[in-house]
Amino acid sequence: MHILKTSLVVTALCAGFAIPAVSAQEVVPSGTYVDEYGTSFEFQPCGETGTTLCATLTNLEGRSATEQNLAFVGQQVMQAEQIAPNEWKGELVAGDMSAAATITLVSDQTVEIQGCRAAILCQTLAYNKAS
Repeated sequence: MHILKTSLVVTALCAGFAIPAVSAQEVVPSGTYVDEYGTSFEFQPCGETGTTLCATLTNLEGRSATEQNLAFVGQQVMQAEQIAPNEWKGELVAGDMSAAATITLVSDQTVEIQGCRAAILCQTLAYNKAS
């Protein structure tokens, strides 16, 4: 179960998969987003053009909050290139673990992150903007 939870954290950091429901105006996730378990990431535009999206792990809760995983709190763990409006694809890297990641901006308050390891172990988690 611990391996599955760790994979979920990696997956959550990696990407999103959904049909965007945002306005025609381009929006980039910025700020802190929290999942139902209390794990959170801070998203911000990065890179030379500002279309790359970076994520810093800001909090871990529950079974994911192991000593090994807590070492990544406060660190940038993901960088993703924009591949379509409201969608970024990249990789989550946390130490020797990595996963393909897709982030989709579902609304101005919600992102979904889909993370995949070994191309068949995928999970999608929703993160809501912190108030």
